[in-house]
Amino acid sequence: MKLSVKSDYAARAVLGLSRHYQENLPQRVETLAAEQGIPPKFLVQILIELKSRNIVRSLRGKQGGYMLARPPAEISMGDVLRCMHGHVFDTTGIHDKDCPPELRRAWLQLQTSVVETANAITFQQLMDAHGGKNAMYYI
Repeated sequence: MKLSVKSDYAARAVLGLSRHYQENLPQRVETLAAEQGIPPKFLVQILIELKSRNIVRSLRGKQGGYMLARPPAEISMGDVLRCMHGHVFDTTGIHDKDCPPELRRAWLQLQTSVVETANAITFQQLMDAHGGKNAMYYI
């Protein structure tokens, strides 16, 4: 199973926006692209798709940009993958009437495991696991 570079870039974008969530300030595409190593033109397309699924929102104007539409704890890796690909995991064997039933069951079991795991990983967990790098401290 191989995910596209688009799904990797989408996850990077959401992670980057998650790191700025508490600031409540929109991030410019150019800044986010540079921070996350994403080509800016490709990032714009990804952000538009993420916006259509209420994962990010945009603000117009001189101080505009993109920000998360909901807290990082409410956005899962599954949300991002579904936005980019429609399914977290899919194979023709699940829907093929000629696929042997025991193999179909195995495909369904694998699909269930992948979907559950992707849904269980939130962007807040990813930030927390990073040990607080880029965290803001107040004295």
